[in-house]
Amino acid sequence: MQLNIKYFGQISEITEINEECIEFSGDNVSDLLEVLHSKYKNLENKDFKVAQNQELVSEATKISGQDIALLPPFAGG
Repeated sequence: MQLNIKYFGQISEITEINEECIEFSGDNVSDLLEVLHSKYKNLENKDFKVAQNQELVSEATKISGQDIALLPPFAGG
């Protein structure tokens, strides 16, 4: 399946892009993270959240949507 992945903040600095489409054949978010960690080695050392279709998800969540976002930690105030 085609996934549209958006990168924000320091995550986009690591990937050097804001958005990309990739072909993904895995099942869940942890599978996707393995793919992204192998493509962008410096992501392994960063803390970030994953959103699918604009909702935060865990690593065990099944990939069912095409829109994925990697969000760096943020503070409210």
